[in-house]
Amino acid sequence: MNVMLLPAAAQLMHIPDGFLSLAISLICWGITAVFLALAIRNAQEAFDERLIPLAGIMAAFIFAGQMINFPVAGGTSGHLIGATLAFIVLGPSLGLLAMAAVIILQALLFQDGGLVVMGANLIGMGIVPGYAGYAIYQFWQKRGGRMQLAAAGVGAWVAIMMAALVVALLLSFSGTTSLAIAVPAMLGVHALIGIGEALITVAALAFIRQTRPQLLSREGEAQASNGWIAGGIAVAILVALFSPLASASPDGLESVAQQAGFLGAAQDAPFQLLPDYTIPVLGDGGASTIAAGIIGVLVVAGLMYTLTRNLRKPSE
Repeated sequence: MNVMLLPAAAQLMHIPDGFLSLAISLICWGITAVFLALAIRNAQEAFDERLIPLAGIMAAFIFAGQMINFPVAGGTSGHLIGATLAFIVLGPSLGLLAMAAVIILQALLFQDGGLVVMGANLIGMGIVPGYAGYAIYQFWQKRGGRMQLAAAGVGAWVAIMMAALVVALLLSFSGTTSLAIAVPAMLGVHALIGIGEALITVAALAFIRQTRPQLLSREGEAQASNGWIAGGIAVAILVALFSPLASASPDGLESVAQQAGFLGAAQDAPFQLLPDYTIPVLGDGGASTIAAGIIGVLVVAGLMYTLTRNLRKPSE
């Protein structure tokens, strides 16, 4: 439960290569490819100009939030996934693309999450929790007022539980560990992590409702002002500044892997650019983590901004 000045990714944050079999990884890639293709098509058909800057801001905030592990019971930590938040604010299609941008950047630039299992990470951190949390939110949001925030919180918690269940099933189907071990272990620890997810999701939505309610109602001005855009990026950078304070305790998946004895199956990335969210020339101290975090915030914001702009049909 100690909070130490260590790089945010000193522990596993996403599924690494080696945890899942090749067959399961390829199946996950196939499922993910279908969902991403549908998301791109649907986002093009429902293109909303004002969501262009918001998509970049949301991706940047989720990236920064995932760098900060918060302690939970039993010497375990958790971190924001953010899929429910992204789906609510951006809609399911653009929300899934934002989650994909974050997860892909983390794997390629920071070596967080395996390349072979990237499809599984997109399922476990984007597709399943995003649609699960969004479905619950949509069911309840018509009640209005505070119930919208409560629905978002419940949706975020359920989303984490669904994601944990899916990862447990993937581990079991891969022969990495038994279903009897994986399911209760993953659900048990993520029941607590989901509380943190719910609180962060509700807080973020409450902030947006106070500062830019049009973004949630899809009404009002065409797009966010330059001041609000700069403020959103500043908030994401501010979150990244706290990344050295991330809990050094193992996160939910790593904790289960340690207990079940398959942690050693994790494989190192075939290359290193900014490994463990650090700048190699700066070492592995807090300043290095902050610098890497700021780079990640700016890169993922720019990546998502560019992607969203390119969704505009030529005729528009």
